[in-house]
This record gives sequence, C-alpha cells and structure tokens, in this order.
Amino acid sequence: MTHYMKLKPFPFEMIKSGNKTIELRLFDEKRQKISLGDSIEFTNTQTCEVITSEVIALHLFDSFRELYESLPLLKCGYTLDNIDTAHYSDMNEYYSKDEQEKYGVLGIELSLTI
Repeated sequence: MTHYMKLKPFPFEMIKSGNKTIELRLFDEKRQKISLGDSIEFTNTQTCEVITSEVIALHLFDSFRELYESLPLLKCGYTLDNIDTAHYSDMNEYYSKDEQEKYGVLGIELSLTI
C-alpha cells in the first residue's frame, strides 16, 4: 500500500539525502493504516518534488516525550547544529497536546529513498 504525506523543504531534503530515516507523526486514523513494507510518497510542499520510501519499522509511543527519550534524534531530522536544543515540545508546532494525548505518536522508520 502507498501512503501520501507532505513535507516542508528541509525535512524533505533530509529524507532524500538519507540523513533523516525516521519521520515523526501523530498516530491518527491515517497513520494507523501504515504497515511494514508499505511505501510512503513524500511531496515537497515548495517544489512539489516527490520521493518514495519504504516503511521498515514502526515505533509507537504515548507521547513525543517518550519518543524523544527512546529514538536517536539525529535520525529524526535533527542535525549536529541543533541536536543540543532538541526538545519534544518542538512537535507542538505540528500537533496539539490534545491530539497527542488522544492518538499517541509514531516514529516511521524508512529505508533509503527508492
């Protein structure tokens, strides 16, 4: 099965280059349909470029706090330049606390772009 997600230019390029191998999302109804071996087509919101990656692992957590304590953040889109300031509250920009509590959160581990 193929799933479709949009990404801002920086995380898109990080996945494309292989530097970001874990995409962080809310575990809402849309993401609950993702299974190992599925494909995800990511579209760059600025250029409309599309890349495809394969799902190789799913990491489910109750909160981004648990996720940030468990997964390697350098694989989640942080760099050596900003890893020291990485904080689970960074995800509040994308998902409300109510949504996070309702659905839980997901780290989608991806293969290199195919």
